[in-house]
Amino acid sequence: MKPLQTLLKWLDENTEKVIILITYSSMAGIIFVEVVRRFLFNQQVPWSTTVPVLLFLWVTWFGASYNIKKRTHLALTEIRSRLSYKHQFYCLVLDAVLWIAFAIIVIYHATSQTYIAYDNFAIVGGTDDVMEWWFYLATPLAWGLIVIRVLQNLAQDIRQYQRKEPFVLQASLLD
Repeated sequence: MKPLQTLLKWLDENTEKVIILITYSSMAGIIFVEVVRRFLFNQQVPWSTTVPVLLFLWVTWFGASYNIKKRTHLALTEIRSRLSYKHQFYCLVLDAVLWIAFAIIVIYHATSQTYIAYDNFAIVGGTDDVMEWWFYLATPLAWGLIVIRVLQNLAQDIRQYQRKEPFVLQASLLD
């Protein structure tokens, strides 16, 4: 059981980082290579303008999940820090409820759009066999991870409230 726990802990700590690193590096690599090819050799693959944009979906949504995990998202900290301890807790619970409600809406509609792309065999412009739904899948997957991160934060907030410990209102992305 120890290797499984180690793997799950590693995934919990690094999922967003790995996905962001791979997709951002892929975007940068494609753009760099194609700029060089365009200016030095007057050549360019047709998909070089569409794939980086679609990879950006992965960077964006998994970046949002990472920011929620680290609590570096927009949180109106200045207002919350002036509230009583109990009201700070209520705001954190309200945050979680709103995030989850919004996530349900996003996941529902993004899954519908992904399924439409899948059902219609939508192919990325400039390619012969790269499916658009592979890229669109980023939105429901990342928002599912956002729900997990929100629930993890809520569990931590409840434990802190029960112990009367101060809440994490202002986090740093570098922690």
